[in-house]
Amino acid sequence: MAVETITKENFEELVLKNDKPVLVDFWASWCGPCRMVSPTVDQIAEERDDIVVGKLNVDDQAELAIQYGVMSIPTLMVFKNGEVHNKTVGVTPKDEILALLD
Repeated sequence: MAVETITKENFEELVLKNDKPVLVDFWASWCGPCRMVSPTVDQIAEERDDIVVGKLNVDDQAELAIQYGVMSIPTLMVFKNGEVHNKTVGVTPKDEILALLD
């Protein structure tokens, strides 16, 4: 499944109202660690059709980043039933990201 671009316009529909777990990557283009984790997030999106994977650019969507308390990036959050279920900050190995989904 393709990675979704998450914005304030589609956040409610894609993340909060989704019946699948949603992995959200809070990132920015200037962030080196974000660029390190991005291929892993893309790979998870390709491998798993039981979840939704999205990326939220914190520079473009600062309101949402503030609303969810994102202080450092990359921050990965897993939403289930409209609630934050799990999160991690910084470069995270693939197996740890997958464990967040369980």
